[in-house]
Amino acid sequence: MAVFDIEHIVGALHAVRQDWRESQKRSREPGGRELPSRDALAQVVEALKGALFPMRLGPLDLRQESEDIYVAHTLDSALHQLLAQIRLELTYSARHQMRNGSDLEAEALTTTRSFGAALPEIRKLLDSDVLAAYHGDPAARSVDEVLLCYPGILAMIHHRLAHQLYRLGLPLLARIVAELAHAVTGIDIHPGAQIGASFFIDHGTGVVIGETAVIGQRVRLYQAVTLGAKRFPTDEEGNLQKGLPRHPVVEDDVVIYAGATVLGRVTLGRGATIGGNVWLTHDVPPGGNVTQAVSREAGQGSAARQRP
Repeated sequence: MAVFDIEHIVGALHAVRQDWRESQKRSREPGGRELPSRDALAQVVEALKGALFPMRLGPLDLRQESEDIYVAHTLDSALHQLLAQIRLELTYSARHQMRNGSDLEAEALTTTRSFGAALPEIRKLLDSDVLAAYHGDPAARSVDEVLLCYPGILAMIHHRLAHQLYRLGLPLLARIVAELAHAVTGIDIHPGAQIGASFFIDHGTGVVIGETAVIGQRVRLYQAVTLGAKRFPTDEEGNLQKGLPRHPVVEDDVVIYAGATVLGRVTLGRGATIGGNVWLTHDVPPGGNVTQAVSREAGQGSAARQRP
């Protein structure tokens, strides 16, 4: 007699899977994997980190005279792996949207080429983020320390890559890449968020940035800052409406200190400073200095205390 009733468990799991697939209108045709692989994307991102920063995030034995050879080989391998994952997402989306999938292979190849072509600009943006962290943190001894050690930079490497995937119409791949960094750093940046150059997250743990947030240049956040939504509108059937602008707009040169919560489609004007542990649901003018704030809505207490 078997120690465990494996056959019964396998049969029950099979029944549960079939119920789920029927409820989700999944294909029942024999075949391979239907969805992209988190493990495969983790390998792609690690390879891309090495290609973007070969002498710091590449292999231990790499020499400068071999940089271009290493980058070429690594990129070729990573982009082919990414192509396979893009193909899976496009096929999955086409099946669920009842679209004709005859052009998916060409679309996957074009999309992968566009992603590869964007990598030099992504590297420039990341260089600006590294410099912002170095110049913005008196504890930073070098730009190399920032790149190798700071969780905010790791989160931004993932975000810059994920945002490009998001822009190319690959929201599932983008979200997986973002969540790989979230799991390690505790920094949750939705890949749809638009973030300008020279962005610095100091310390970082607990930071949340929503999908429709728009962040300008030279913005600095500290730990536990939330740029979130205040309301979630629904349609006539009670379903959440997707894609509506619902997160803050943060203009250039804004500083938001630890624990601040900014909710809704509000604008923080250029050069504003938001104090720690502030709860903010209204606009702040350029140069504003908010030291304490709650909602202006009835029943929510007093308005913000601001200094010019």
